[in-house]
Amino acid sequence: MKLKELERQAVQVWSPASQYPVYLATGTSAQQLDASFSTDGTLEIFEVDFRDPSLDLKRKGVLSASSRFHKLIWGSFGSGLLEASGVIAGGGDNGMLTLYNATHILSSGKEPVIARRQKHSGAVRALDFNPFQGNLLASGANDSEIFIWDLNNLSVPMTPGSKSQQPLEDIKALSWNRQVQHILSSAHPSGKAVVWDLRKNEPIIKVTDHSNRMHCSGLAWHPDVATQLVLCSEDDHLPVIQLWDLRFASSPLKVLESHSRGILSVSWSQADAELLLSSAKDNQILCWNLGSSEVVYKLPTLSSWCFDVQWCPRDPLVFSAASFDGWINLYSVMGRSWEVQQMRQADKISSSFSKGQPLPPLQVPKQVAQASLIPPLKKPPKWMRRPAGVSFAFGGKLVTFGLPSTPVHQVPQPCLCLVFISQVTTEPELLTQSAELQEALGSGNLLNYCQNKIRQSSLQSEKMLWQFLKVTLEKDSRMKFLKLLGYSKDELQKKVATWLRSDLSLGESPQSKGDDLNSNRQQAFSIQTSKHTTWEASASSAFFDELIPQNMTPWEIPITEDTEGLLSRALLLGELGPAVELCLKEERFADAIILAQAGGSDLLKQAQERYLAEKKTRIAPLLACIIQKNWKDMVHTCSLKNWREALALLLTYSEPEKFPELCDRLGTRMEQESGWALTSEARLCYVCSGSVERLVECWAKCQPASSPMALQDLMEKVMVLNRSLELLWGPDGVSPGPATTYRITQYANLLAAQGNLATAMSYLPSDCAQLPVQQLRDRLFHAQGSGVSGQQSPSFPFPRVVVGATPYSQETSSSRLKFQSSHQVPILPPRPRIFTPQSSLVMPLTPSHPSPYQGFRMQNTSDYRPSGVQEAQPLPLGPGVRPGPQDSLKNAPVPKGNLQRKKLPETFIPPAPITAPVMCLAPEPRGVLSSQPAVPSQCQQPLEKINRKELPPEHQSLKISFEALLQRCSQSATDLKTKRKLDEAAQRLECLYDKLCEGTLSPPVLAGLHEIARCVDAGSSEQGLVVHAQVVGCSSFSEVSSFMPVLKSVLTIAHKLHI
Repeated sequence: MKLKELERQAVQVWSPASQYPVYLATGTSAQQLDASFSTDGTLEIFEVDFRDPSLDLKRKGVLSASSRFHKLIWGSFGSGLLEASGVIAGGGDNGMLTLYNATHILSSGKEPVIARRQKHSGAVRALDFNPFQGNLLASGANDSEIFIWDLNNLSVPMTPGSKSQQPLEDIKALSWNRQVQHILSSAHPSGKAVVWDLRKNEPIIKVTDHSNRMHCSGLAWHPDVATQLVLCSEDDHLPVIQLWDLRFASSPLKVLESHSRGILSVSWSQADAELLLSSAKDNQILCWNLGSSEVVYKLPTLSSWCFDVQWCPRDPLVFSAASFDGWINLYSVMGRSWEVQQMRQADKISSSFSKGQPLPPLQVPKQVAQASLIPPLKKPPKWMRRPAGVSFAFGGKLVTFGLPSTPVHQVPQPCLCLVFISQVTTEPELLTQSAELQEALGSGNLLNYCQNKIRQSSLQSEKMLWQFLKVTLEKDSRMKFLKLLGYSKDELQKKVATWLRSDLSLGESPQSKGDDLNSNRQQAFSIQTSKHTTWEASASSAFFDELIPQNMTPWEIPITEDTEGLLSRALLLGELGPAVELCLKEERFADAIILAQAGGSDLLKQAQERYLAEKKTRIAPLLACIIQKNWKDMVHTCSLKNWREALALLLTYSEPEKFPELCDRLGTRMEQESGWALTSEARLCYVCSGSVERLVECWAKCQPASSPMALQDLMEKVMVLNRSLELLWGPDGVSPGPATTYRITQYANLLAAQGNLATAMSYLPSDCAQLPVQQLRDRLFHAQGSGVSGQQSPSFPFPRVVVGATPYSQETSSSRLKFQSSHQVPILPPRPRIFTPQSSLVMPLTPSHPSPYQGFRMQNTSDYRPSGVQEAQPLPLGPGVRPGPQDSLKNAPVPKGNLQRKKLPETFIPPAPITAPVMCLAPEPRGVLSSQPAVPSQCQQPLEKINRKELPPEHQSLKISFEALLQRCSQSATDLKTKRKLDEAAQRLECLYDKLCEGTLSPPVLAGLHEIARCVDAGSSEQGLVVHAQVVGCSSFSEVSSFMPVLKSVLTIAHKLHI
């Protein structure tokens, strides 16, 4: 891709890497003449600003030169000073070497020429600054003249070797070694390269091609390996680039042959040692990968020869090319279409001719040939590659890699890249408390564990909750619950006795009259007995029963017409019902209750109801509840201020069968009607009832964003309550609900992330049919490697899909192979069976047994075994290799046997985790090869949809809302791209509907989806995106990856369309 262009017949040089902004210096070329045949020279400096979209370069400085230039070089000598930009050295005709101060050229102030020296006898064509000592400059000219200049003292240059070496040749190129500061090399037209050791002041080795057809036009040292260099040949009969290693100088290591004519220049990238630029007389500029010896980047054929290419030292993806047609172009190795630049040039021309009004659109005729596209590099260059990487793996493993600490040139080839696997623990306190809980569960000493929790709790509500949990583990728990609520029988008896004693001491007892009557009776009885003192003690006791007390006051039966008379007549006639009515009307409630007791249970019940209805006292509702035993109404009507008293009533009077339900009702009412004020107290009701599910749901409402320690606190309570239920009902009587299972799975994931795999697996319910639990169990089992002892391998938690092939016939051509309702797969003709990941025809399976959780329809695919087809194992393929449809059928072996878990080696290293989201990745099927068209993803619609169950009624609103949103977006969208996205989204949302039918989504995800639907119905797609982000952040990737991305895409489109 072309970035900038400059029309100059000049040689070029980039500013050093330390210089910013980036500059490009040009000097009038001594090898070319323009139409005026002028020999004047100009040195210019241009600023390279890639933020400017135009192709022009901004000139920042210009200087007239006495002669033209064969070579320019820009060194960093003096750039460490304030506002210093380094030194530019120019090689001219007649042995002239000129040094310029780049800062003075840019500022146009002081004299820019530092020095002029004319020591060489011919044109100075080779220049190079030492990369380690910026004051050393090497120059080369005719007759094998090489001078080493010290910019601190330019009077007498140093000359390596002597001119006595024959034959004398021109110096075509000079280059300092990039690793050893005293090594210099020179290239000569005869095809040889001489390597100089300036410490010995003599050549140490000469490299030459034995064909004698090599005419060197350039050389460059390897940026990292000190003993390697490249030579290029400008001979049209041998247009090659040779890579030499001085340790094996008898022949080149590699020869690069892709140019058709002589090569004029080469440039080795200092940022990536594998990239080498070359330009040749065939009008091509190629970028080579020296590791693979292939061309990785190629510019389209130019109109003229390019005699010089140079990488930009500061921006590694940019290079410049100077050609004989008078243009200097700047390119990027990140390819792009030429049409973009042509349109940019057309817009620039249009702006010059528009005169304030837009021109009609340009009708460009379609080209017959395909538009020339500059492909980018085939693989990322070194400066874009990750020097280090890190990724979290399952089980709290951290996988890292990085560059070696030793320099690259000291590392033996090939370099071994080390990958480190570390265990990361971010929650040490969580692991400590988890270990304490695990120890208490294992030893069964939960009473001491609860006592420690009571002692450590600072909040009164937490202390009360742990006291209730401790009581669940003890005998006679209901009486102890009453004591914790503040109601004790012993204390009550003491208080009643004290009150009665204090009341009798105040005055005459209300029963004094009764005492007088009793005394009279006693006197009469004593008189009668005194008359019969001589009777025998053995006389019949019936005699004493027939005795009539003497001196008793006779009582009369009222026969008046008032209430007393009517009551007497009713009693005389045995009409107890009217009698009770008369007593109640006269508010003689005691008489009514006494008569009702004689009249039977029904009459007593009616009397009690009338009494409780008419006697409006503060204690009347309590008496009504105790007498009528209507505890359900009591739970719904009592004041929440008396929740303790209500719970005490249930603990004292309610039947064991109804007690859990009544406690749950009371706790639910406390949550809903108290405005969350009694939420923590409601947990005590759930503990009394043994409702783990309600306890977890109540905790979730109090903890919307659960932290690891909060989840640990919940699991401690859940495990203690579960253990008390196991002691009461047995291990088989406790099965966790959906919310409890979700939190246990979340806790197991948290423990696994801390590396505690065995403990995490022990918490998972063994008989749970939920797919996330089964998948996590399978993952935990295999993540532990061979360390799992005494445990059976869990069943494969993914649908087993049998893919078959049928011969083509008229019967099968009209319709596809359909699965029968009985899940029987037809017997297929024998074919080789291999593992084919591309073929994944997913078949919904019916559960083999009902789910233990109400409201959740799970899939149990582990028990499904198709008849007539043997399951096939996957073939051991290499990384990135998939069998072709023809070769795999002919040569693939048929594996036999059941799938078994392989024993892992002792030095087991888990595979690298997926570090980027994979959308709609279906689980790998295991089965036989199918000749039918492969279904690339589970989320795509098959050609013939398999019959799906209807959506549950509670989730049908989701489909209605999302389909209505898609329809509104489709009607408002104007471009085809958006409509195509909406069509694809409608198809991919079928994955969501499938999951809703299967019931595999967790409650938080379902709640989030309904909230998004409410936002969609309200027309607030922006709020829907906020809810979407919250749902994705708190859910597992495997659960929502098939539909959440497309749902976000639809919401984003709706937001842009203001729907």
